[in-house]
Amino acid sequence: MDRGEDVVRQLYGRWRGPLHGYVLRLVGGDHRQAEDIVQETLLRAWEHVDELTPEAAGPWLRTVAKNLVVSGFRRRSGRDSERPVEPADLPPVADEVEHVLQSWQVAEALRGLSPDHRAVVVELYYRRRTVDEAAAVLGIPAGTVKSRCFYALRALRDALEERGVTE
Repeated sequence: MDRGEDVVRQLYGRWRGPLHGYVLRLVGGDHRQAEDIVQETLLRAWEHVDELTPEAAGPWLRTVAKNLVVSGFRRRSGRDSERPVEPADLPPVADEVEHVLQSWQVAEALRGLSPDHRAVVVELYYRRRTVDEAAAVLGIPAGTVKSRCFYALRALRDALEERGVTE
């Protein structure tokens, strides 16, 4: 694997979740649009891989994503009823900053989970799969998905409480 591919994988692993949460707020909760923006942002990061490091890429990624939202970017999927987000439609900066900080704390707490527990949480809550879909993707029984989810959410809640995140 070359350096560029390694950096892109690290960027994706570290920033996809927090970036998705940030963009999701900007687009009013439209998961499909948020995912489109995140993918385009990460594609643009790949084009600038020599200029970025995974540790310091957050501000650059957020700026690119915000610019894509404001300019009305949409993946070419035939949806023509979309309109660009106007600056007045954006959430207040204080709320946005708080949300981004909480997203980072959640991402950090997720990294503290076991790989099995983290995989279940990602499939159910970030990829929005059903229990049966997550079970199929992970190759485990649905009951195991439910059990791991229960223990993962409990561990996640405890980790977030330790960090002072109570919402």
